[in-house]
Amino acid sequence: MKIAIDPFMHRHLSLEELPSKVAELGYEWIELSPRADFLEWFKAPRVFPARAKAFKKALSDANVGIASILPMYRWASNDENERQAAVKHWKRAIEISVELGVDTMNSEFGRGPHPDKGSCYCCHTGSMIEACEDAWWRSMEELVPIFEKEGINLHVEPHPEDWCETLQPALDIIRTVNSKNVKFLYCAPHTFYFGDDTKAMLREAKDVLAHVHVGDTFNHKASSGLRYILNPPGTQARVHQHLNIGQGEVPWEDFFSTLAEIGFDGIMTACVFAWEDKADHSGKFMRAEMQRFVDKYWTAK
Repeated sequence: MKIAIDPFMHRHLSLEELPSKVAELGYEWIELSPRADFLEWFKAPRVFPARAKAFKKALSDANVGIASILPMYRWASNDENERQAAVKHWKRAIEISVELGVDTMNSEFGRGPHPDKGSCYCCHTGSMIEACEDAWWRSMEELVPIFEKEGINLHVEPHPEDWCETLQPALDIIRTVNSKNVKFLYCAPHTFYFGDDTKAMLREAKDVLAHVHVGDTFNHKASSGLRYILNPPGTQARVHQHLNIGQGEVPWEDFFSTLAEIGFDGIMTACVFAWEDKADHSGKFMRAEMQRFVDKYWTAK
């Protein structure tokens, strides 16, 4: 198992400074999420030979590896120009992963077109869901053969406001792709969009589960739907948070014990965004807590 950190709260550091910070926090692995000097959100990668070389040296010096690279491109846009640009950026991101010796990438199903290109985001009214899914399948037809050829694994997660934001149909869609290189990422902060029975959901995902994001969140459905209070009432906003373990309502004993039960041995990433003012403390705390659960359930097993 690889225990990694998404260093988004440390994005003010340069790429060369990042590996030593990750090591300082107690991690041997990074899940490299979008940042302006590497894989920028929705835009072409900002990676050139000198930058890649310097980053590789910094990783080696700190004895830190990249568990996964996380691009975010509009591969599910029903605007064909946007979709083609996204596929082009994906292809370059795959090349960069190969150059860095990284064997795994992860991303989200996608929120469809840029807001300026449509009257709404797809999940607000459902009016774009079919078009976004069709666009995503066109992108996968181009990209899956490249993932397979290059030996790169792709781990996909449903995200609130994506055209697919729930456990189902996400699992069946990934099974339908029918590639050993395409697997499911279960994001614990999205638990309450998936359902209410963590054990049952993880067991259902067993055959395609390769990656988990670890962060706590509140059950937005609890307290008569008033765990979060939004104004105006009835707004279609999708609310969740990425907190330290124990600060929300994810049933962590169920989560970790079931992962051990089903034989999970993939990537486990600390994925906390709420505490930039306490980022070091959060990173160290999450590393210790994840190890505590691993020792409790995997080592004992």
